Amino acid sequence: MEGRDGETMSRLENIADLRTLVGSRLRQGIAVKEALLRDDNFQDLVVQVALQIVKSLRSGGKVIFLGNGGSAADAQHLAAEFTGRFLEERRALAALALSVNTSSLTAIGNDYGFDFVFARQLEALGREGDVAVGISTSGNSPNVIRALDIAKSKSIYSVALTGRTGGKMKNVADCTISIPSDETPRIQECHILTGHLICEIVEHVMFECSEVDAAKTLSRVVPEGRSSDSR
Repeated sequence: MEGRDGETMSRLENIADLRTLVGSRLRQGIAVKEALLRDDNFQDLVVQVALQIVKSLRSGGKVIFLGNGGSAADAQHLAAEFTGRFLEERRALAALALSVNTSSLTAIGNDYGFDFVFARQLEALGREGDVAVGISTSGNSPNVIRALDIAKSKSIYSVALTGRTGGKMKNVADCTISIPSDETPRIQECHILTGHLICEIVEHVMFECSEVDAAKTLSRVVPEGRSSDSR
């Protein structure tokens, strides 16, 4: 019995340690979101990107998302919010993720190298007036950077969704939204939050605002030039 009691106590202590871990991670996640709540620049950039997307969609353009790994999953997720729906029952909005076509990814990767898997697709599918959103927690993914270079050459408005430093992407993108964390899980959690905020603003402006109010709002979009990073 003593052995079983000892085993039970050990298990309870392990559970307590794990609950402590859960609480710690929750507090860390909340701290990053509270930092964003205090960051006026972050909020301004989220609105700016959302309005740029509205401008593109209303002109017949589309939103193109790209990223690797968990960021590829985020790209798919956000593209689906546009082509399906986010909160509003409305028409489908043009968006795609460049990570979902395995034939394109493997063909380009095999023939040209992994660094070109997004750039080649954006070269083929992107059009002037589109919006490209590159997602990278480090901001240094070579294949995302190459795609943003292609976006620049095709007059596609580019957005870098990154971590604290912005990485090399901040020097390429038209707009950089940096999450104030160096931990990949916390950055990814706030990337999807940022994407959801953008989706909600797009739906609101396109389908809930009056035409006059929407026109006034869209007139405030910065059409060209680079925005400062969100720190």
